[in-house]
Amino acid sequence: MADLTLPPRPLRWLFLDLNSYFASVEQQLQPALRGRPVIVAPVDSDTTVAIAASVEAKRYGISTGTPVWEAKRKCPDLIVTSARHNRYVEFHEAILAEIENHIPVTKVCSIDEVACRLLDNENAPDQAIALARRIKAGICRQVGERLTSSVGIAPNRLLAKLASDMQKPDGLVVLTADQLPDRLFSLRLRDIAGIGAKMERRLARDGVLDIRQLCERRPRDAGTAWGGTNGDRLWYLLHGVDLPEKPTQNRTIGHSHVLSPQKRGLESTRLTARRLALKAASRLRRKGYRSRLLVLHARFEQDKTRWHTSIRMPVTQDSFAILGALNMLFPRLAKAGGEKPGGFQVRMVGVTLCEIEPVNGEQGSLFGALDPDDPLARDTRTLSLSRAMDRINERFGRHAVSVGPLHGGRIDRVGTKIAFGRIPEAHEFHE
Repeated sequence: MADLTLPPRPLRWLFLDLNSYFASVEQQLQPALRGRPVIVAPVDSDTTVAIAASVEAKRYGISTGTPVWEAKRKCPDLIVTSARHNRYVEFHEAILAEIENHIPVTKVCSIDEVACRLLDNENAPDQAIALARRIKAGICRQVGERLTSSVGIAPNRLLAKLASDMQKPDGLVVLTADQLPDRLFSLRLRDIAGIGAKMERRLARDGVLDIRQLCERRPRDAGTAWGGTNGDRLWYLLHGVDLPEKPTQNRTIGHSHVLSPQKRGLESTRLTARRLALKAASRLRRKGYRSRLLVLHARFEQDKTRWHTSIRMPVTQDSFAILGALNMLFPRLAKAGGEKPGGFQVRMVGVTLCEIEPVNGEQGSLFGALDPDDPLARDTRTLSLSRAMDRINERFGRHAVSVGPLHGGRIDRVGTKIAFGRIPEAHEFHE
């Protein structure tokens, strides 16, 4: 370790990571699944992938991202159940409420991860351990006995997260300042959030092959290996210093959908893309943002290659303007897909609104009182209509009113889904 004097580093964070969350919720809801290998999949198809695997399934080498067909080969007794994202959000909210009975939730990191800051009267090791055990027991008792969790306690949130990963399932690990950074040396660089394959290669080129070698450098040298000031920051975090959080902001809003095998043709893909664009536009308005750039992206069935194209728009949050931009992009996807061997077959399609900015102090349009068919008034009227549809769907349920067709057997059901880093709001299950 570099010869530097560090500030006091008391235990400051408790990080709770729910074990096999989606699969555990299904085992709670379906008692027949308890103790059995289970995966949760987005659709009932062997061509999709597991989005969660139960503790029992993981013993067969099955994990998130394992293709369903491969998971079945690894475990012939495997049970596949379809995802119910609204129920996972309901359980998430119940878990947060139970945690709040013991300690305030400082940050919801994902649908299955929560961080809580410890106060001076609760951060002695024995006090923090007792608190963690009360939280774990409370979740099992009040929310569901299948909802086990692994808890990490450490001087900062990064280390608390690493500690929660050290013992699974149902673990409890404490990292104190006197153990740092030595206790981390058995971990891989890739175990640290923010270090992926590309960064791992960059560090290797600078002679850093493991956590020990990174920590043995002085902070500035660690930052140089990282390629910027983040390396300096990481050095201090690994030594237990609790640094202020770096501010973040939304940069994109979007949705994607894996199409069922029988609906990967041109028209069903187009209708699905429209539906995804409408969902993104609704979220954009609800969050008070507008966008300047629309990206259409896809993955083809034949070779799994990723494809994308984009178009700039006048800054907008209007569903009709966004659909108009999508209509200009889709022929490019149709052309690219039609050139593939076997013709147009899209496995996944997505729509993302980029270059978003908050709507601050929006001024009413000078053209709002013109005839509705006047080109100058049209944008104002369609934005008002978009907002009116938001209110109707929120009150009467998803698809109470929509732009264009949503039925007819040519389109997959596009429901709200959970990305682990973003929990949908209740409104989204009505979009």
